[in-house]
Amino acid sequence: MITRKDIEKRESDLLAPYAMHSRDTKGRKYPEEESKYRSVYQRDRDRIIHSTAFRRLEYKTQVFVNHEGDYYRTRLTHTLEVSQIARSIARTMSLNEDLVEVIALSHDIGHPPFGHAGEESLRALMKDNGGFDHNLQGLRVVEELEQRYSGFPGLNLTWEVREGINKHIAMFDRVKQLKEFNPDSSPTIETQVVDIADEIAYDNHDIDDGLTSDIIKEKGLLELRLWRDAARFVKKKLGDLPDKIRKHQIIRKLIDTQIVDLLTASEKNIKSGNIKNVMDVRKYKKRLVAFSEDMQKKRKELRAFLIDNLYNNFRVMRMSYKAKRFIAGLFKVYLEKPEQLPPSDQKKINKAGNYRAICDYIAGMTDRYALDEYKKLFDPYERV
Repeated sequence: MITRKDIEKRESDLLAPYAMHSRDTKGRKYPEEESKYRSVYQRDRDRIIHSTAFRRLEYKTQVFVNHEGDYYRTRLTHTLEVSQIARSIARTMSLNEDLVEVIALSHDIGHPPFGHAGEESLRALMKDNGGFDHNLQGLRVVEELEQRYSGFPGLNLTWEVREGINKHIAMFDRVKQLKEFNPDSSPTIETQVVDIADEIAYDNHDIDDGLTSDIIKEKGLLELRLWRDAARFVKKKLGDLPDKIRKHQIIRKLIDTQIVDLLTASEKNIKSGNIKNVMDVRKYKKRLVAFSEDMQKKRKELRAFLIDNLYNNFRVMRMSYKAKRFIAGLFKVYLEKPEQLPPSDQKKINKAGNYRAICDYIAGMTDRYALDEYKKLFDPYERV
């Protein structure tokens, strides 16, 4: 039978010296007796998976609002894709796969409903009352809002996981790093892996969803070097294929090409930076886990294409602004009469204040719940 001590010994034998070993954790805010058969990061992973906030990711959206169709990615499916990509990278680089997994599973746990439109709306509404940032909201979730244990608030996750949530950087993030997590130091190399895995998953599933929705066209994608090279590879290797299978194979190749480039470039960065241990990672000012310059240029072209042709498409903009109106309307109604909040959320007002309590309530909603709540409050024929 494998115990926690055996897991820690296995990490010492197999992981790179600059990987974060679970026995070296800074620990938890509230002392607990650790599990006999799980590492500290495996325990954190289990706490995230069983949390209410994680389950709600199923009905929180990325680009397409939940009721647009069952095919499109949600925060949950995106999170699982990030976890799969990040774990594959971590395994190849001999990093701590358990730490990578829990950071990946928790990286979007603070997102509100309606994707980035929801975050932009709450950021504007909270501008003069502490602001809103989904990384900081994720910390509020795991440190305070999840109520599952008698001895402490939140989930009492390890310092490294909470740091990973706070220092997560991706395309749309505006990161405010807290003093507790040493903002002048670089995050663990495991956190860096999750950041890049998030970008890979995000770009490629947005291409897939964009093609499925018919908002973006393959003709436009063929102008991009990344897509064109992958399409040529698939054509040469597999010949003529039905469109659906061919597009899937191209996206599969896109992901593989980016991961291979990332692994090669990151290995060079680690060697040239003379990275020998975790402290070297933290002192190194640049990101060690990064693409080559050529791949960065290709990805920049892809990002520009997605911004112009998907994120700024009139249908997506309509969805986004409709979502912002929903959230602004709900916020205004609750602020005018907080008694309309559920009793459990009304109790939070004394401690957090009206604005933050309302923000927490709305941020925790799924798309579906927010739409139902809006109907109850604004449709005179809807039962409340």
